[in-house]
Amino acid sequence: MKIDAEFALGDPSDVPALAKRAEDIGFDAFWVNETKHDPFIELALAAQSTRRISIGSSIALAFTRSPMELAYSAWDIQGLSNGRMILGLGTQVKGHIERRFGLKWESPRRKMREVVLALKSIWNTWQTGERLDFKGRFYNLDLMTPFFSPGRISNPRIPVYIAGVNRGMCTLAGEVGDGLHVHPLHTVRYLREEVLPSLERGLKSSGRERDDFEVAASVFAAPGRDRAESSRLREELRGQIAFYASTRTYRQVMDLHAWGETADRLHELSMAGRWEEMGREVNDEMLSEFVVDGRWEEIGSRIRERYSGIADRVRLYVPFDGNEGWGKVVTGFHD
Repeated sequence: MKIDAEFALGDPSDVPALAKRAEDIGFDAFWVNETKHDPFIELALAAQSTRRISIGSSIALAFTRSPMELAYSAWDIQGLSNGRMILGLGTQVKGHIERRFGLKWESPRRKMREVVLALKSIWNTWQTGERLDFKGRFYNLDLMTPFFSPGRISNPRIPVYIAGVNRGMCTLAGEVGDGLHVHPLHTVRYLREEVLPSLERGLKSSGRERDDFEVAASVFAAPGRDRAESSRLREELRGQIAFYASTRTYRQVMDLHAWGETADRLHELSMAGRWEEMGREVNDEMLSEFVVDGRWEEIGSRIRERYSGIADRVRLYVPFDGNEGWGKVVTGFHD
């Protein structure tokens, strides 16, 4: 199992120093997400400041860009990093696609399949010179002249991870992806009973084995210098968990644990804009299922114990700031 760091908050100008710090500490990958900034700009900065560590998006939005645009960005960063790029893609939810980006929401599973297959077709054309000829329901790509082709690179295989929560997208990841990004709103029981069986169905349909694939889990964690600090952070996560659990897309996680009524109340509170009240709906049982807590030196070993045999790589859902505690996490994880 590998342990990774994630750059979640801050300015892109912070990326070079933090990516290098993550590499020096001993993390296996440095992930950036797409919330307030363009992840590909941040990945380009990370590529230039590191030499060993994998770099990737967790995630970049698939439906707000054409497959061609995604292909160019990932290809360039793969070249800049000498083959260390992992392209993580997610759909976002309907409300954001329609109301934040002003785009059409349509058949997310089918569309994500086409995005991934189109990417692989484009990259094959650039590397081999074969004619581009991708035909789909959402994308038709058959024009690539030498003038617009970036040409061959020394490491043309770019792993594509698909973000998934529900059965359909997890199955799709097994069918066409190289990895699965597990949303932080999960429990180990949900991974065992829902995510992994769905993934196995997808892998079987593509003729692959579990060893051909990586499951990357983002873990709600509450590390602290002492028990009191860890407990405070654990309490703060009630609100974050409530925010995610209010989204109907993630309802299956709540239903598995018979927390569907809580999910309904959270959705109603979110629609009413009563954000400050939502955390109270997350009880201690839920918190224990979702969160790993402890001192900095304890967190690594506790995460490894919880996810052993389930995930291939893990990362703390805590913004990486490079403080000395992170070194203790990596040491504890590997001890």
